[in-house]
Amino acid sequence: MIHVFEKEAPTLEKAQELVGGLVEMVRSPIDTEIQVLVNEEGLLKGMPFNKEATELCGTGIVGDAVILKGSAKWT
Repeated sequence: MIHVFEKEAPTLEKAQELVGGLVEMVRSPIDTEIQVLVNEEGLLKGMPFNKEATELCGTGIVGDAVILKGSAKWT
């Protein structure tokens, strides 16, 4: 599943809730205008493959992902 934020950034706590644990930011080589937040331990936890997030990122993503765009991006 993908959760998209465009206007207001989620708090760290909200992002952790959405990805199910520790948050890691993945940069997309396909779309440099977005930030992708995933579970840092997703592979270790055996989270399911996320086809939609993988297509956005150009790299294998597992588990839920949070997409940050525009003014919702973290600095």
